[in-house]
Amino acid sequence: MKKILAVTILFLFTGQLFSQKVKSNSEKMNTAKEHYTFKLSDKVTREKVMFKNRYGITISGDLYLPKNVGNAKLSALAISGPFGAVKQQSSGLYANQMAERGFAVLAFDTSYTGESGGEPRNLASPEINTEDFSATVDFLGLQKNVDKDKIGIIGICGFGGFALNATAIDKRVKAVATTSLYDMTRVMSKGYNDSVTPEQRTKTLEDLGQQRWKDAENGKPADGSRNLPETLKGDEPQFVKEYFDYYRTPRGFHVNSVNSNGAWLITNPISFMNMPILTYVKEISPRPMLMIAGENAHSRYFSEDIFKVANEPKELLIIPNAVHVDLYDKTDVIPFDKLETFFKTNLK
Repeated sequence: MKKILAVTILFLFTGQLFSQKVKSNSEKMNTAKEHYTFKLSDKVTREKVMFKNRYGITISGDLYLPKNVGNAKLSALAISGPFGAVKQQSSGLYANQMAERGFAVLAFDTSYTGESGGEPRNLASPEINTEDFSATVDFLGLQKNVDKDKIGIIGICGFGGFALNATAIDKRVKAVATTSLYDMTRVMSKGYNDSVTPEQRTKTLEDLGQQRWKDAENGKPADGSRNLPETLKGDEPQFVKEYFDYYRTPRGFHVNSVNSNGAWLITNPISFMNMPILTYVKEISPRPMLMIAGENAHSRYFSEDIFKVANEPKELLIIPNAVHVDLYDKTDVIPFDKLETFFKTNLK
């Protein structure tokens, strides 16, 4: 358990600049930024868009629309995640699939990551990342081919937590779904399976405070070591191997992705340590919630625990034999037909 906790903290909390090997060739870098980890459907169009959130940070998104939509007013979805990913990865794949099914869908990079604005880079925030979802709802509701009264949210992995938080506070969102949910405030403050002791928490906060002194002296926040190594040794926990198989292989690698090519700032956990984002999850009701998790996912307990405390209407769908990252990109595992039915039924 100590080893799993240590690797979890390393994977979630630290940060580093992009590798020098990738940075050394700007032409390759630009080409890599345009790379998508999935093929665009021939039934769908994709357009790059930019807009600002309430804090003035520019959000970069890809707007997916069904072809030949004409003047129809569509139901719309905002999608982001996983935590540390970019829109050319899992969220874009989801958007592509849902646009095929008749939705206007915006997959976006959250503040401080990918092609979105915000300094310093490789930073996450419970408040600002929740706001990013509401800003996306702002943008979608102003599009001429979107019915602003029919907007839902899909959050993947750590952005499932932000999606639920945004839905609780933003009553314009009519339905919400999560896949492979992670509550980042819970795992950062309490550890995996809530295994962090009060003494360990105190020590982490003391270390973060000391790091702030160092950052203040240096005039900028420090980057830590990479989230994922260049290669695996073979003795890593299974969930780390699964993350590696997605983020560090051609299956899911993207140069802009924090998990593929870098990490979070050392001080990234500070705001997460004291701001539980799912305190008001009951207030999503009476709007419907769908939570999807893999049977063998190390993160399954997050979905099950939130499902227990949420009010109706709610549904928990466990995918047989699936692990956490299967719900990132495996189109034969992700229940897109279920997501289509859920949103078409409830965005009305």
